[in-house]
Amino acid sequence: MLDFDPSADIQALRSTFSDIAAVVDVEALRAEIDRLSEEAGAPDLWDDVEKAQKVTSALSHRQSELKRVTDVEQRLDDLDVLVELANEMDDEETAAEARREVSDLQDVIGQLEVQTLLDGEYDDRPAVVTIRSGAGGDDATDFAEMLLRMYLRWAERHKYSVKVMDTSYAEGAGIKSATFEIDAPYAYGTLSVEAGTHRLARISPFGGADKRQTSFAAVEVIPALEEAVEVEVPENDIRVDVFRSSGPGGQSVNTTDSAVRITHLPTGLVVSMQNEKSQIQNRAAAMRVLQTRLLLLKREEEAAKKKELAGTITASWGDQMRSYFLYGQQLVKDLRTGYEVGNPAVVFDGDLDGLIAAGIRWRKRKDDD
Repeated sequence: MLDFDPSADIQALRSTFSDIAAVVDVEALRAEIDRLSEEAGAPDLWDDVEKAQKVTSALSHRQSELKRVTDVEQRLDDLDVLVELANEMDDEETAAEARREVSDLQDVIGQLEVQTLLDGEYDDRPAVVTIRSGAGGDDATDFAEMLLRMYLRWAERHKYSVKVMDTSYAEGAGIKSATFEIDAPYAYGTLSVEAGTHRLARISPFGGADKRQTSFAAVEVIPALEEAVEVEVPENDIRVDVFRSSGPGGQSVNTTDSAVRITHLPTGLVVSMQNEKSQIQNRAAAMRVLQTRLLLLKREEEAAKKKELAGTITASWGDQMRSYFLYGQQLVKDLRTGYEVGNPAVVFDGDLDGLIAAGIRWRKRKDDD
């Protein structure tokens, strides 16, 4: 007789899912989808292309969010049937399938639970991520390219839309910097815990004597805002340089000087864009990113001032937040959360969900303290 009773695990899953559904507010989400669907169905929608894109993107995000919740609800119902079937038929193969489904649902519901912690002002926005190589020569520029591939593979695993906006290639290996946008529900809230300094320790493939090399790369994550209306940027405060886009080794990508670099003179912030089709589009994209950075800088300064007045200034958690060890003990360790992965290869191939979830929970605890 088959002794198979996962009822305690299933009850725990249903309890967690019930809490998630209450936070998500499924009925309100359906009402929002109905409203956006009505807007998207308007005959004159595409008379204003920019507005149409905003409406259709918002609709797609809300539909995706609802589908994630309803799919889990259906899988829980199907799991009850599968368990009942396994016991009625006394079938170990069906029981093994049910065990796998319990494990899969624990992972999926865990990810949904983490998403409910994303309640920041911009957490539901797409994310613009910039990676910059730091100290370490060729190892650092190679490391920056490894991180770029890591995040692109993470997005690919989740079937998220990605747009590479700018890439600056190094003269030797790898890249000096890259900027890309991930358009997915809660992309900013999710990826914002990746911001900070990343450190790689390995035996350098670029030098002799088999010496250990430590190199660094910085990751910046900002929300993709439709309009940073709170920040006005006077023309006198910026310098705009136009140049020809280039690929690895200086190979020309475009036949015209369409790439744009904007320098904000008062702060020294620099934004480059080269992957749009025209100079006008690259300038507009660069200005949006610059305005967002200035908006966040303003918010950070205001928050720092409040902390100073309260006497509670602390160091930013974003500094040196993760180490990747590719020699001796193979390990990726988050220095804030203590979360470790003993196989760096899977992390560099985009398996970041555990590290990200630990970061989100850590941040939530810090915010609640």
